[in-house]
Amino acid sequence: MTRISRQAQRAAERPFPVRVRIALPPDGLSRQLRVMHAWLAETCGAAGWASAPSGTDGLVDNQIAFYFESATFAHAFVARFCCGYRIETIAGSFSAK
Repeated sequence: MTRISRQAQRAAERPFPVRVRIALPPDGLSRQLRVMHAWLAETCGAAGWASAPSGTDGLVDNQIAFYFESATFAHAFVARFCCGYRIETIAGSFSAK
């Protein structure tokens, strides 16, 4: 993970303590990401959420994290965008299977 990615994560984690991480498909989210951003702006407000790369294994582009100020917004996000997946919580985090 790059230094800029880590800085973006730290900047998002300060005001937004609740995180939802999403694994990215090989071809990315493209159109779906625009839909997510529009929904987030409408539901949480322009300043009510943040996102940052959240890669693992040294890969910057394999996950994205969305940060929220409350678990209520995180639950609504998961309910809206994790359709068709089995959602589990692991140590307080969501995991889609």
